Amino acid sequence: MTSAVERTDELVREYLTFRGFTNTLKHFEADIKTDKEKGFRVDKIVEQLLQFIQSYDLSGLLDYWAYLERRLFSRLEDVYRPTIHKLKTSLFRYYLVYTVQTNKTDKSHEFFQKQATELQNQNEWKEWFALPFLPTPDQNPAFATYFSRQWADTFTVSLHNFLSVLFQCMPVPTILNFEAECQRIFRVQEENEALRQKLFALQAEAHRMRKEGDDGPLVHHKLPHYVSNMDRLGDSDLNIVSNQRNPGLNVQSSRTTGFLSSLLPQSKKVPSKPSSPSIASPTQSAGVLPIKKEPANTQVQKTKEVVNVAKETKSAQNVLLVPGASESSSVVQQRQRRLQERKELLTKSSSQSMEKKNAENVDLDPESRSETQSNHLDALTRGSGGTTAGSGEKPEQPFIVLSQDEYGEHHSSIMHCRVDCSGRRVASLDVDGVIKVWSIDAIMQTKASAISKSPLLSLEWATKRDRLLLLGSEAGTVRLYDTEAKKNLCEIGIVEDMPRILSLACSPSGASFVCSAAAQSFPYQNPAATDLGENGSNQVPGKLLLWDTKTMKQQLQFSLEPEPIAVNCTAFNHNGNLLVTGAADGVIRLFDMQQHQCAMSWKAHKGEVYSVDFSYDENAVYSIGEDGKFIQWNIHKSGQKVSEYSLPPDATGPFVLSGYSGYKQVQFPRGRLFAFDAEGKYMLTCSNTGGVIYKLNSDGSTLESCLSLGGHRAPVVTVDWSTAVECGTCLTASMDGKIRLTTLLAQKS
Repeated sequence: MTSAVERTDELVREYLTFRGFTNTLKHFEADIKTDKEKGFRVDKIVEQLLQFIQSYDLSGLLDYWAYLERRLFSRLEDVYRPTIHKLKTSLFRYYLVYTVQTNKTDKSHEFFQKQATELQNQNEWKEWFALPFLPTPDQNPAFATYFSRQWADTFTVSLHNFLSVLFQCMPVPTILNFEAECQRIFRVQEENEALRQKLFALQAEAHRMRKEGDDGPLVHHKLPHYVSNMDRLGDSDLNIVSNQRNPGLNVQSSRTTGFLSSLLPQSKKVPSKPSSPSIASPTQSAGVLPIKKEPANTQVQKTKEVVNVAKETKSAQNVLLVPGASESSSVVQQRQRRLQERKELLTKSSSQSMEKKNAENVDLDPESRSETQSNHLDALTRGSGGTTAGSGEKPEQPFIVLSQDEYGEHHSSIMHCRVDCSGRRVASLDVDGVIKVWSIDAIMQTKASAISKSPLLSLEWATKRDRLLLLGSEAGTVRLYDTEAKKNLCEIGIVEDMPRILSLACSPSGASFVCSAAAQSFPYQNPAATDLGENGSNQVPGKLLLWDTKTMKQQLQFSLEPEPIAVNCTAFNHNGNLLVTGAADGVIRLFDMQQHQCAMSWKAHKGEVYSVDFSYDENAVYSIGEDGKFIQWNIHKSGQKVSEYSLPPDATGPFVLSGYSGYKQVQFPRGRLFAFDAEGKYMLTCSNTGGVIYKLNSDGSTLESCLSLGGHRAPVVTVDWSTAVECGTCLTASMDGKIRLTTLLAQKS
């Protein structure tokens, strides 16, 4: 409902602007700013109530709860009245307990003075009037429960769940049903796709039955991967030949063509979910025959039901063999061979099928392999509840997902997505050079939008003045963009012979920023190549420069030993005294920003370093490289490896998005590939279906998969994790231009 409200608000703004109703638009914007329902975002409503409690604003708390009762709770049936009364009682008790815990007894007396008339006749409040006068109420059996952290968390979650269910069930205006109608149409498309898969399975079964005979066994096997990747040329030619020879049998020929074209992967058209356990999901690896094992008599009965389809198929195939065709015999024989080859592919023996199954992981292309691994990871996370591999224990979930929202203003693949220091706004950049700045504190809405004439490669918030953005282009320029004034403040040229600005990092003080410039890259190399070389596959020269933020003048150039190399990623520590960089030669360099020189460097990865950052205690550095390794390094001992983990290919890139007719979009990592929570115990990474959160064990022995955020239909290419507010906010951006905003509540251990 939250996304529907935000979308409708944008449509109303657009309509009022189009009609020229400026006064109405001003009142509309003013009402949104003072919206007490917070755009129906439950986490914001709960946060507002807790803010009243923490500021001892009893009047504001009473007024806000009265508004919720008048505006929302009054629409509920009488059966929910006891629940609302219990939540109100718990909210007041939460306030009283907080005043006692913070030694604000005057606030406790104020509460009873204002609410005595209302509460004195209620049995559940008789003992509570003595609370301000007890020396140690947290040790009193009557009140000890309410002073525990567990009770506070339980009340917060219960209030959150109640409001969520309320917003889901409440009647909404017709205009808000637009999103629901879109979802309903999408579900219908999913059902149609599932039925298509079912028809494909029945046709394949009937064809195999006719080939083997009624007495032969039914063999269920997986189609080879090269069948699923066949082009449509042969099917089109067969259809043309059939039309030329016998126009009267076009219907039967089209059925044959439909059967053959059904061998092609349908999962690239419309993603769908299986309608029953016997039908495989289209999002599974291409080439899997989705047939459920059933008793023999059931299979024979099903085969008899579709035997007419097989007869029509065979008759349509015979049409292609009628002599006297207008085409030459060589063309006809070529078409016959293609058809015979495809028939043989469906009649493989069970032993050959087992060989294909054993070699499946080797033969799959990178896209199918990464998709299969992603599905396996999601299934592991959901099925085990976040358990460690090899153990039967089920630990408590570290996070509760409070809400998930989607930002869809981009129309191409995202390159960068970063939250500012305050945790209120996000800056996102796509491959078309479109920059969006949007808020996440109250209502998710676009604050500024710009399009760059030259392609952009890097983005960074200016630390102190969080309204400013640094933008690095492919034309050798860095721009300082004011997101509130919506204009460029200045634009500077960096290095003419090294036009690509790969990385920008602003120091925590905001006085300077680091800029990585590189020459034009070498021609594209195969990302699936296993031999990355000793120094990586992209040995282009580069420079690392330090610039003054106020004057926008270059201060110095860092020395990159043993030779100038392109630096892909940069990160400062908390006070800006240290700078860590990851370069295309696979080397991590640690710079002393007071001496402005390299303190240490070491060979970290076989291939390029894609992403690097300091640990929470800043005693270690984490990095992800082209070799698919996630490694922890001790910065006090140069090159000492603390731990090393192998991540799935969809977490490290290159990222691949497939389309129709064999189209593939390949994107190499540009933004952050991992991000940490507030305490540095958990890490967020990319995957083909959404973000994945891992737990970092202190001993460095294992990397636990804790939570799969999901929600994406295209590979996630960059992530960010904002901890500026109490509830953590995870951002995951994908190649289809969608950005998912997931609000998490950490479970207190």
